[in-house]
Amino acid sequence: MDVHSPAKRSFNMSKIRSTNTKPELLVRRGLFARGLRYRLHYKSLPGRPDLVFPKWQAIVQVHGCFWHGHARCARFKEPADNRSYWSVKIEKNRERDVSNEAAWTERGWRVLTIWECALVGRHRLILSDVLDRAQSFIEGKDFALTIRSANGHP
Repeated sequence: MDVHSPAKRSFNMSKIRSTNTKPELLVRRGLFARGLRYRLHYKSLPGRPDLVFPKWQAIVQVHGCFWHGHARCARFKEPADNRSYWSVKIEKNRERDVSNEAAWTERGWRVLTIWECALVGRHRLILSDVLDRAQSFIEGKDFALTIRSANGHP
């Protein structure tokens, strides 16, 4: 049972952003401060990736653990209410993520996913470590595919 009225829940949900989220802004500001220039939500690529680094043929995606269904993550808990709606929605997001990443790699782009749990919460990594790893990936020195939280979950 939801603790909010339908009107209050609707208002709360309307305030959730799909772009310019706190984790995305942390990564963007940090990489920009390091001199890495990027394009935001590049329309020429399918799925409009979060950060595109054309100079290095690299893409950085910043995923919210809830919205992208981060498995075995403390920040992802399937809602108890309206399970049929949420399970379908989150599964479609996961499928879209896989499809987009496949399309990008087919076009020669390298893709790094940074999960929200690596940036916020009690298991977060140190931001400078996340940015170091991301910069290394972008510049082609590291081939990590994901950056996750400090508690070691996938």
